[in-house]
Amino acid sequence: MNKQRLIPLIVATALFMENMDSTVIATSLPAIAADIGTSPLTLKLAITSYLLSLAVFIPASGWTADRFGARIVFAGAVGVFMLGSIGCALSSSVTDFVFARILQGLGGAMMTPVGRLVLLRSVDKSALVNAMAWVTVPALIGPVIGPPLGGFITTYFSWHWIFLINIPIGLLGIFLALKYIDPIKSEDPERFDLVGLVLAGIGLAGIAFGLSVAGLNLLPWPIVAALVGVGTVSMTLYVIHARRTGSPVLDFGLLRLPTMRASIVGGFMFRLGIGALPFLLPLLMQVGFGLSPFQSGLVTFASAVGAMGMKTLAARIIRAFGFRNMMTVNAVVSSAFLAACALFTISTPLMLIFTILVVGGFFRSLQFTAINTVAYAEVEAPQMSRATTLVSVNQQLAVSAGVAVGAFSVETTLALHHQTELSADVFAPAFIVVSLISAASAWFFWQMPAEAGNEIAGRKAIDISSRKGAEKRAATEAVKVATEDTQNARDQRLG
Repeated sequence: MNKQRLIPLIVATALFMENMDSTVIATSLPAIAADIGTSPLTLKLAITSYLLSLAVFIPASGWTADRFGARIVFAGAVGVFMLGSIGCALSSSVTDFVFARILQGLGGAMMTPVGRLVLLRSVDKSALVNAMAWVTVPALIGPVIGPPLGGFITTYFSWHWIFLINIPIGLLGIFLALKYIDPIKSEDPERFDLVGLVLAGIGLAGIAFGLSVAGLNLLPWPIVAALVGVGTVSMTLYVIHARRTGSPVLDFGLLRLPTMRASIVGGFMFRLGIGALPFLLPLLMQVGFGLSPFQSGLVTFASAVGAMGMKTLAARIIRAFGFRNMMTVNAVVSSAFLAACALFTISTPLMLIFTILVVGGFFRSLQFTAINTVAYAEVEAPQMSRATTLVSVNQQLAVSAGVAVGAFSVETTLALHHQTELSADVFAPAFIVVSLISAASAWFFWQMPAEAGNEIAGRKAIDISSRKGAEKRAATEAVKVATEDTQNARDQRLG
């Protein structure tokens, strides 16, 4: 297998491990809590501590990769994630478990952005869409396959295996990374922006942690608002600081690039809507329809099937229609399939639900591939590490915001209906709200230039051949007109 295919698979395998692990724990919390002698509510700290660790350490990933080399940092991140997994499996108290999850978060924070950086530095731009299609799939499959897999392992084996299963995957990933990824690193690494890291870390931690616990009902809403408020103030101070330094950990100057701006702003809105789906859909299936976690997982797995079906067609679709046209239309189409979930009732045939989720998963995966790829269309090589860091931070915040918006919509519907218990009918407004937010992203994608990303989409050659064909037709037409004029002039003289 050539490197153009092998490297995306190496990165995708590591990202699948990280994405699956972050959700697989959800269905296993009661069993873990009972085993280590605490309550499931208290153990939710493990989930939030992981998200907190991600938010704090992602901004440092770009500089670390430039300083020590993307290959070493990526392999090291997989190793740290494995150590955290072993720590989770060996935990005998809440404190042990939370610290192990923080260590996993450190590995995950480096794994995602540095994995993308490895991809961008190893794969030709012409093959980037296909490569990103492979890397996008884990982010879509992980949250869907995680809950049923966690329920299956916990029911038939032991919750410890949820974490121990990462060890052989991680060892294989490290071996392949060191063997096949070239040791590329920056010749002139920039000065480390410690002040920026502290401000950005506090800001992102406050915002991401606040939004995440909002979806978990772990803290009262006033405390959630305070966390988000502190995070917002810290991020404002960071933006002021970033304007005064030449090497910011989060380079918002990249937003001057039209494709990066569309990917960040439009991508945030699209991900916010879609990010609520893994939160809302299992709740609807289990609480609203009375399915078991395993049955619910088998139904929601349909979107993963659609995502897998996309990876072979993404490059052809983008090449045929171009990034701007495809992303604008597909944002609306994907959002329509998300809104269709609001129509699900307990009497809706499971096959119809499955079909809607499969087709919707296809279009969502196509959109994620395009968003992740077009972000780097105008980024120069020296700025790639900053770009991957910015994109990863944006994704993390969008998913946290999606869960918070979904949870807030459900809570608001409960309050308006004067209900205290969840039921199937309170989820429909939440699906409508998040789908409208997701659809609004189409406007930002339409703001891109018509030729945005043509080079990486493979449309440059098509455009050139089209222009040549048009010029040839114009020349033929000119000769034809000149011939007709000559014939007319001859006829007039003869007349």
